[in-house]
Amino acid sequence: MVIERYAKNPVLAPNKDQSWEAEAVFNGCPARKGGKIFFLYRAVSLPHYHSAAKTKLMVSDIGIAESRDGMNFSNRRRLIVPEYEWERFGCEDPRITKLNGTYYVFYTAVGSWPPNAESIRVGIAISKNLEKVEEKHLVTPFNAKAMALFPERIGNKLWAVLTINTDRPPAKICLAPFDKEEEIWQESRWKKWYQDSDKYSLPLRRRPQDHIEVGTPPIKTKYGWLLFYSSIRDYFSPQKSFGVEAVLLKADNPLKIIARTDFPILSPEEYYEKHGMVPNVVFPSGATTDNGWLNLYYGAADTTCCLAKIELNPFLEQLLGKEKRAVQLNRAEENPILGPVKNHPWEAKATFNPAAIYLEGKTHLLYRAMSEDNTSVFGYASSRDGIHVDHRSSEPVYVPREKFEQKLQPGGNSGAEDPRLVKIGGRIHLFYTAFDGKNPPRVALSSIAAKDFLDHKWNWERPVLISPPDLDDKDAALFPEKIGGKYLIIHRSGDDIDLSFHKTLDFDGTNWLEEYRWIRPRKGWWDSKKVGVAAPPIKTAEGWVLLYHGVSDEDGFYRVGAVLADRRNPLKIIGRTDYPILEPEAPYEKEGIVANVVFPCGAALVGKDLFVYYGGADKVVGAATVEFRKLLKILKLCRC
Repeated sequence: MVIERYAKNPVLAPNKDQSWEAEAVFNGCPARKGGKIFFLYRAVSLPHYHSAAKTKLMVSDIGIAESRDGMNFSNRRRLIVPEYEWERFGCEDPRITKLNGTYYVFYTAVGSWPPNAESIRVGIAISKNLEKVEEKHLVTPFNAKAMALFPERIGNKLWAVLTINTDRPPAKICLAPFDKEEEIWQESRWKKWYQDSDKYSLPLRRRPQDHIEVGTPPIKTKYGWLLFYSSIRDYFSPQKSFGVEAVLLKADNPLKIIARTDFPILSPEEYYEKHGMVPNVVFPSGATTDNGWLNLYYGAADTTCCLAKIELNPFLEQLLGKEKRAVQLNRAEENPILGPVKNHPWEAKATFNPAAIYLEGKTHLLYRAMSEDNTSVFGYASSRDGIHVDHRSSEPVYVPREKFEQKLQPGGNSGAEDPRLVKIGGRIHLFYTAFDGKNPPRVALSSIAAKDFLDHKWNWERPVLISPPDLDDKDAALFPEKIGGKYLIIHRSGDDIDLSFHKTLDFDGTNWLEEYRWIRPRKGWWDSKKVGVAAPPIKTAEGWVLLYHGVSDEDGFYRVGAVLADRRNPLKIIGRTDYPILEPEAPYEKEGIVANVVFPCGAALVGKDLFVYYGGADKVVGAATVEFRKLLKILKLCRC
């Protein structure tokens, strides 16, 4: 999505000189007044003795700060502090809305120690000038948090959004309409509303094991009401993952969802988001709009207030689907173009994961072939049009020769797997996964003279292992030219795509690939579990295009995406597709040896089209195409 963090984050950090905000300041919400932005935030005190609790504890007040640019704040002071019994153990997480000249601040009121669901409710503070609070009220008689008011009447009614049952899950994000202001804190009205809360609920929780909570007050846009909210994946697990998502609600009926994000637009990545009072938290809490940009404020690790900027129109267009799945690989009608051959024992079980290279008017495929005893070798096929196979070898053209790829477990997988080919000068370099069935798979390198390859004289150099021993490493490929005087080798020794830099390709079995972590999985996305290179990078005027496969934590499917890296400095990723450009849909991709897999190892740019060759369900070879300029266009839109 079109979002970038403010380079000088955090915009607000704890102040050690004021004990009431010395421990943490987070979950800030802005409001405009005159030419300034007033910023309300949760401030956590140093531990101190609390007479009502009869112990030491940290208490939250709501602070306020001022700014002219929304990034630099001063004049910090307390605005809302515990006064009444229903809030005496803390005032937390403010959401402020200006309506008809009055500022309405909803906050979480904590009424007991230790806190319990019954004592965690919503309170409201009302102010005319943000200098003092004129009145306060307890709003909900039930467990709730994160309430905010819409900034104008809709259908002649006041509307609010809130999260109920936050501490008695499952939580629900709901809407509540009011005829007049006083109804907002009318207990009898809320009790009746709570009984009918299901009909006011927005269906935003993706899975039973997840959690949701309102983030920002609603923002009016030309398409409807934009609401950012917190989506916490696997909430009940130690591995829970916080993410920021967004939903667009109908302008005249906010109970109707127009569109929503499919993945988190923000996840904990930066140091200040991963380390703090509660690690690995990003929590949206407020926003302003200015000259086509939206400033999204969020709490980081429950310790600081941070800012991210969103280009509003492109974001809304992506949200509405104008750019969603704008580029998809088009499968060949002839798919699968290669399959097992029962009377060839060496490829009787499966043929898949092909490398591809375009030379002298032909696409040449080097594919992984598996026998019934699960030994992998490489077969060869070629095509003049990129789809129909004109020639296919009757014998394997590359077979396991070294001890590190000989079978050690009878019947287990072993051999040479998942090739990638790159031509540099007069030689074609082959990277593949070598596996003996017992030790971890490792990256192997061989090469062949391009002339011999074209003449089908399979005089491969003796392979050598190039990845470290006792480390699972695979999915290797090579940039087709030196960059900065060095070869760049892509590989995967963990869950991300790595780079290794080398002056030469002369490996002797004692020097190994290094691990520079380059492209990472994205939490909550279709590529959340692991990523690996597909085909070797393709050089363009705009940068390097790299296809990759991504695996989802949620369903385990293998999908395909693309990134655009800077031409001179590929370490810098310019763009990355938000949505997969190929995913398992056809029967030969969903059913096979491993279900729901599309796994490219090769691609060839022929004229204006990119031909992509992939394994389907670890069983067959498929081909798909895309107009290359369309892929480039989307990659430039999907900025990183």
